[in-house]
Amino acid sequence: MSIKHFFRPILVSSAAILSGCVAKSAFDLATMPVRAGARAVDTTADVYDKLTVSQSERDEKRGREIRRREEQYGRLSRDYDRARHDCERGNEDACEAARSIYGRMDAMRASIPYEGR
Repeated sequence: MSIKHFFRPILVSSAAILSGCVAKSAFDLATMPVRAGARAVDTTADVYDKLTVSQSERDEKRGREIRRREEQYGRLSRDYDRARHDCERGNEDACEAARSIYGRMDAMRASIPYEGR
């Protein structure tokens, strides 16, 4: 058996593998501009959306955030009232809970706008 016959199967299988790699590389190279263009369109759309958000949409979003914080503050206030009531009845754990809740309420107070009525 000659060396030529020995390397022939290796060369054929290598050529098949390489042709698959070359085909994949050619496909990747051909589709690269399309993928890059799609990414550019997505990025441009995001920038456009950020630039075109109206003032009323920003106001609505801010209003929703304020209402969410007010609701959270209301829940904390009710929990504080319950804990303080239990504390007045002699429950030491409730006293600690009331102090903790009051600290969280105090930290939130600055983020909720005050409306005098």
